[in-house]
Amino acid sequence: MNTIFNIITLGILLFLASCFTGKSKELMIDNTKIQGKALYDQNISIKSLDGNVIDLNDFKGKKILFVNVASKCGFTPQYEDLQKLHEKYQDKLVIIGCPCNQFGKQEPGTAKEIKEFCSVNYGITFLLTEKLDVKGENQHPLYSWLCNENKNGLSDFEVKWNFNKFLVNENGVLIHYFGSSTKPFDKELVDAIEK
Repeated sequence: MNTIFNIITLGILLFLASCFTGKSKELMIDNTKIQGKALYDQNISIKSLDGNVIDLNDFKGKKILFVNVASKCGFTPQYEDLQKLHEKYQDKLVIIGCPCNQFGKQEPGTAKEIKEFCSVNYGITFLLTEKLDVKGENQHPLYSWLCNENKNGLSDFEVKWNFNKFLVNENGVLIHYFGSSTKPFDKELVDAIEK
């Protein structure tokens, strides 16, 4: 009973604080951690492009930018700036590219082909996952969490094309979604990383 009372009290205090700071969205987003909505509470299993298990808990304390990527898309040149973003902010940001072939079949390659394409053409050193589904019947649990308000605590989202971006804060709380046309060095995205 005391736990419920404490959670309600904290929620009220966060709401009142937001009324005076003008940061209601951010404060209420942070409140989702209390409700068990954080990425790190989900036990999501995902593998790297090389087949190794990725432990998302290793990234606690840093923001994570999840991007569904593809090698044969009009947005593929964003790889270049994603790599630069990785190099500039690697002390506070982890970029995780998630290859996906669901949009125009623009990621048809094998894991080896994807890795080679990214390395040769863009010098990618940030983390790439196994090829996965970001929507539909076989949606990967990571994207199920990213796209469903009842799991992420922020909102419902639909991945509409390649290079959609989801930003998770240092505590594993989803704080932003950006569409394909938002470039890696877009001011709103950079501000959210630096905040």
